[in-house]
Amino acid sequence: MKKSTMLVLVLLCTAALRAENKTDVSLKFSKAEKQESSISSETGNLYRQLAHHGPAIENEWAGFRLYFDNKVSVDVYNKTRPGLELAVGGWYPTVEQQKEGWGADQYKVGNTVGCGGVWLWDGEKAVQLNPVRMRTARVKKEANYSYMEMLSEGIPYKDRSIDVLVRVTVYSGIRNAKVEAFALTDEPVQFLTGLNFHKTTKVTQGKGYISSWGIHPEDVAAFQLEIGAAILYDANDFADVKWTDKEVQLISKPTKYLSHWIATACERESDLNSMQRFNAYLNGF
Repeated sequence: MKKSTMLVLVLLCTAALRAENKTDVSLKFSKAEKQESSISSETGNLYRQLAHHGPAIENEWAGFRLYFDNKVSVDVYNKTRPGLELAVGGWYPTVEQQKEGWGADQYKVGNTVGCGGVWLWDGEKAVQLNPVRMRTARVKKEANYSYMEMLSEGIPYKDRSIDVLVRVTVYSGIRNAKVEAFALTDEPVQFLTGLNFHKTTKVTQGKGYISSWGIHPEDVAAFQLEIGAAILYDANDFADVKWTDKEVQLISKPTKYLSHWIATACERESDLNSMQRFNAYLNGF
């Protein structure tokens, strides 16, 4: 094939991917119109100052955000129909919009890692990515995927200070989001991830995944809906699994890199609208 013909095909494919991009990003200060690509803070806490309380991303199936504070937890925005909503509705659509079928903040993180968020494990207890000397949030929209990331610098860990980068990526046409954690240090660390739950949710532990289904005690949505959440992982990456009264904790083997997938669903969706259907989907991923 001639190089000119190949170049044309590449350009056409790239254009097609951009036209079909069903992902988006958002990072801005509250009540501001301007979107930012990067925001940093020496305090490590801009929870009150930022829209979405941190960076946010979405694909047609769901939205996700990283809290810009001591938790850096992953929170979920559930949708009832496929489509992009962040640019217009933000994280908190009006009651009228929700009546029309828009999504909502149904998920309750509390003081946990949320849905597949990443902390550290010091051998005895969980260590949040805090305090820091600097925390930076970034977002980027590519041809057919988008990602957000949080870099926490100067975290006290054991007898040293380390930097940790957490990245979450969403893709067009793929429901699940990918979570990655990078330890920017000479020596391996143990990461802690997992899935939180509530008394009104049922937890299932399957082969390579942990899921929950039910009502979260959230009070910002116009209607409380049953939602599903899950973390999909390779058991070979983890040394231990611990159950607390509010989350399942997966403790990694010593490493500098960890990756897993997360997923969510809602009872008002047309397909994955029950625990049985959600778990069947997870079994097939």
